Amino acid sequence: MFEHFFQCPYCWEQISMLLDPSIPYQVYVEDCEVCCNPIELHPRFEDQELISFDAVSIEQ
Repeated sequence: MFEHFFQCPYCWEQISMLLDPSIPYQVYVEDCEVCCNPIELHPRFEDQELISFDAVSIEQ
């Protein structure tokens, strides 16, 4: 597990999430720790290294 910093697509604050590099491609939802809106996360790993990361808002 390692900490990854990114900008919330709702409130634009910098936040961090713990990511698990043992799974190469993931899609999951976490709430922003500042504004509490749901963020869909798309981390992609190769050889335990983060190669891409997207954090997108979920249409409500």
